[in-house]
Amino acid sequence: MSDGLQEDLGEAAGALGAKAPGIVPDAGKYEQQLSRGLTFKENILITLSAVTPASSVFIIVPAIINGIGGASALAFLIGALVGVFVALCYAELSSAFPITGGEYAFVARTLGKPWGFGLFLLNLVSGVLIIGVIASGAGQYLGVLSEALGGGWVGIVVILVTTVIACLGIKTNAWVTGIFLVLEIGALVVLTVVGFLHVSQPISTLWTVATSGPGGVLVSASAGLVVSYTATALFAFNGYGAAVYYAEETKNARSTIGRAILWSLLIAVVAEIVPTIAVLLGSKDLAALVASPSPMTQFLTERAGPVVNTLVSVGIAVAVINAVLAIILQFGRTLFSSARDRSWPDAINRPLGRIHPTLRTPVVATIIVGVIAALCLWLVPFNVLLVATSAGIVILYALVGLAAFVGRLNHTTDAAEYRMPMWPVAPILMTLATLVILVMSLIADWVPVAVAVGIFGIGLLYYALYLRGKPDRWTLPLPADEELEEEVRG
Repeated sequence: MSDGLQEDLGEAAGALGAKAPGIVPDAGKYEQQLSRGLTFKENILITLSAVTPASSVFIIVPAIINGIGGASALAFLIGALVGVFVALCYAELSSAFPITGGEYAFVARTLGKPWGFGLFLLNLVSGVLIIGVIASGAGQYLGVLSEALGGGWVGIVVILVTTVIACLGIKTNAWVTGIFLVLEIGALVVLTVVGFLHVSQPISTLWTVATSGPGGVLVSASAGLVVSYTATALFAFNGYGAAVYYAEETKNARSTIGRAILWSLLIAVVAEIVPTIAVLLGSKDLAALVASPSPMTQFLTERAGPVVNTLVSVGIAVAVINAVLAIILQFGRTLFSSARDRSWPDAINRPLGRIHPTLRTPVVATIIVGVIAALCLWLVPFNVLLVATSAGIVILYALVGLAAFVGRLNHTTDAAEYRMPMWPVAPILMTLATLVILVMSLIADWVPVAVAVGIFGIGLLYYALYLRGKPDRWTLPLPADEELEEEVRG
């Protein structure tokens, strides 16, 4: 164990007693409370862990294969193209506002404070609940080692243990997530190699839309289905925008955060599309693959044997644990940021806005996020968790696209060092794409959309009744001065 990690573990025990610095400074800028110690590459390690490519390939890709067969590859390529537009918007906004609050911070500053708080509440609720959804998968994949590890309690333990780790220093977490990410990518490499060593299907498979018909026979399906599953593929890449949540902990954030987002998307796309293509081309029986409830497991068992399937399953469990850790880090900082902006009564703001003096992490906010997520997984039915989290991202993307468009018009993003090359094409196409997805989601099942809109509406109401008109709350200062932090560390 490294000296730095031992120090972090020792300091974490006294974290709750740490003295809180001022929540809102008087100088018009946030104080540099968090530790600006992450490099560009370390930011990407944590961000990619939130994307969790292996979990996407083994959990999201199978649903797409079941729906459109080999054309899953085409859906992923289209999703990646839309993802580029999303990433460009994120990159410019994050460069203009390198603030740990993430999306709500730049939506509030471009579209208005009520929209920002509505998005904050929606994002926080969705984020805390999605931790439970993801953690529930740990038992499914660890269960291949022992039936005792397949219970629902495993996910709760994963959340609580990763919460403790998330309280440690950001450099420690960068390395922990980095090590886990290597293991996760290793599982995808095995899947890819096995697929390309056993190519049995023609290249035309990758754009042929087919689904499982009566008797397990492949039947042609409407090309329009590709569009609907493109939305699912787009969400499989989601998470690259999380780089901005570590902006106040990243060196030279204004100039690096935009690049971190774009590189995270590129790596995620390659890490997810290549294994998917390998499986589709390497399948011995495409009809059986499309009909299987677990296409990836069937493929590995068929082509490489049960031992390899077991080893890869452990790798996927590692990916799930890594994603839970990264998302707890992300939303612990979101909750801290809301307290720093004095979103709540001061009795709540003070502990949530507290930064440990040695670890320099928002320990209390992180613990609150982890404990609530564990309680939700324990007490809330899984289907309810899914309904409450599945549509929030559509509203988030729509507001990010609007913010990137309006920010140039009202000059609120003029400070951005990264400027997207396709403005206004990227934000317009991104917003239109999310509106199409929203309509499709309403047609498929209106309940998740209604839940997301309801949470957003509660945020608007809270802002109107409590925050509006109070000059000492939600003042939205400028980002912390990076140069001053460099002088302090020097």
